[in-house]
Amino acid sequence: MKLVKLETFTNAFVGFVKVTADTGDFGWGQVSTYHSDITCQVFHRQIAPWSLGADPDDLDDLLDRITEREHKFPGSYLRRAMAGLDTAIWDMRGRIAGKPVAALIGGSAGPLRAYASSMKREISAADEADRLCRLRDEKGFDAFKFRVGAECGRDIDEWPGRTEEIVPTVARALGDGIIKLVDGNSGFSPERAIEVGGLLETEGVSHFEEPCPYWELEQTKQVTDALRIDVTGGEQDCDLATWRHMIDMRAVDIIQPDVMYMGGLSRTLRVAKMGEEAGLPCTPHCANLSLVTLCTMHLLRAIPNAGKYLEFSIEGADYYPWQYDIFVEDPYEIVDGKAMVTDTPGWGVEINPTWLDKATYQVSEL
Repeated sequence: MKLVKLETFTNAFVGFVKVTADTGDFGWGQVSTYHSDITCQVFHRQIAPWSLGADPDDLDDLLDRITEREHKFPGSYLRRAMAGLDTAIWDMRGRIAGKPVAALIGGSAGPLRAYASSMKREISAADEADRLCRLRDEKGFDAFKFRVGAECGRDIDEWPGRTEEIVPTVARALGDGIIKLVDGNSGFSPERAIEVGGLLETEGVSHFEEPCPYWELEQTKQVTDALRIDVTGGEQDCDLATWRHMIDMRAVDIIQPDVMYMGGLSRTLRVAKMGEEAGLPCTPHCANLSLVTLCTMHLLRAIPNAGKYLEFSIEGADYYPWQYDIFVEDPYEIVDGKAMVTDTPGWGVEINPTWLDKATYQVSEL
């Protein structure tokens, strides 16, 4: 089998990849979201030349060869583009085998406990508490994540006093028996993060994500060592050597790779394996309802060190208008706080033809 055609369909927010082999078999994948139009240019310029004519059976080797050929470009855009190739090949494999991707990597179809993940910082403490409680009652979620500090905020809150207000307000409103998580999005110095962590511990929050600038691993480790609750991170990291260092130094208690930021499922499986060998759970980052959450669902159904829950974005059209109508059927129904991996082959979805018709199209062929 050889890859003979690589197509992309994109807008500025999300881009899909279709791979076709000389056998006529095909699969659908996705480059990472945000500036996806740029990422698709990278895909055709730096991924396609090394992929066309290649045998996709040894995907790890193919991805490594692309990395070597493009060694002057070790950063995020290359990995975001590689994700499109990787996830499309996995979908093709599933379609050929007549199995979901989860089954191809040692797992199975079935349910996954999800936590409702809030992306909003502009929301007041009272309004955030109200909407999370409604989701608890309507959808059966029993775990929730909300935001503290400001994104890359240098210890400056979204507005003065918001962190100290929102933590007890939301935690107490949700009540006992509910898992509470917060995300700092690289917002704090170690000193301030440890101070906020003390508040989290007092209010029963068990998960403190990315408290310090994510690229400063030593800062994050200071917080991890100082707190009793889990300190987590890794969503932004796409370099395997960085991951080895992060895990070896135990900078975090839970690893959170993002399938699309990492360069696809195959490379994420490598990170999950590193975590497994170190005794660390893997709770991947997947903060929107494009293909990334579905890929993560299949991953979590298979890896032995899967974390307690799936991240599930609760933001609607006011926040992520572009994530709607991209699939023929919505794969993201939540029942009793759980999402479902079906036994449909591949990723289990078809891209909406109407969406594809409106997208910017580009093709590379053998």
